[in-house]
Formats: sequence, structure tokens, C-alpha cells
Amino acid sequence: MSDHPLDAFIAESRRLLSDEYPRKIAVALGELGDEDLWWRPNASSNSAGNLVVHLAGNVRQWVVHGLGGAPDQRDRAGEFARSGGLGAEEVFGSLMASVQAADAVLADLPPERLDAPFRIQGIDTTGLRALYHVVEHFSMHTGQILYIAKLRGGRDLGLYDVDDVGRVIGTRW
Repeated sequence: MSDHPLDAFIAESRRLLSDEYPRKIAVALGELGDEDLWWRPNASSNSAGNLVVHLAGNVRQWVVHGLGGAPDQRDRAGEFARSGGLGAEEVFGSLMASVQAADAVLADLPPERLDAPFRIQGIDTTGLRALYHVVEHFSMHTGQILYIAKLRGGRDLGLYDVDDVGRVIGTRW
């Protein structure tokens, strides 16, 4: 491993994308039945299922295709159009397949490539901006998925251990 200043950024991005966020999503999906997985509060909103499928497509397009050079096979509109047909295990399996493919790209990504230009989803960007986008995007939708699970289940997901004054003292995921 090199001592490039961006090594830590790549390592933390890999940890968030392949460990922390998916584990939180797995907890949320474990709380949702198939009906709740595809529940939408209105036609303009997305279900937890849509968001997981969307994350799989986004990670694959921006990292596996964009940074890694694999063919772009994304159907972004289809990610949002889906209204069922897959269970939680299937959508999570699709997400993890994309995450694992992205992690393989990031494991071999020289930090210098983060300064290189890329064109992804019709957007001119750099490797750094692309990776930062994917991590931020994944975080945002993870929060939405957690919120949907809490909303539909009517209870806290128990992701964090807190003390009697509300400070986080540990995680359960």
C-alpha cells in the first residue's frame, strides 16, 4: 500500500460502502415484509425496495463502470418503476453484488486516478468527485430506507446503544 494522502479516503469509502451502510440496510430490510418493502407514501416517492435497487444501479454505474471501465448496463428508470416482484433477500443480494464489484475496483484503484477526468451518467467529473458522490448518495438513501422501516414498523431499529442521557456508547449492527 502506498502512502498517498488519498489512501485513507479510498479505505474509508470502501468501509462505508461495503460494510457500514449495507449492514444498516440489512437491519431495516429485516423489519420490512414484502408489502412494506414496496410501500410508497405517494406516487412521487420511492419505496425501500426501489431505493435498494437504485443504490445497486448507482454503485455499479459510477464505480464499476465509471471508475473501473466495465460496460454500463444500468436501467435507472426501471429502478424507480419497479413496484414489487422481488423480496428483501433478492434486492439485498443485488445490492451486495454491486457493492462487491465496486469494492474490487476500489481495492485496485491507484489514488492518483482520483484526480483523473471521467464521464459518468453524462456528467464530466473526476474520480474523487465520483467516489464522493457514491458515498454521499449511498448514505442519503440508507437514511431513507431506515426511516421507512421505522415508519412502517413503528419502532426504533436498535442500531445504536445509548446511555441514560442519549449518548451513543456502541452499535448493534
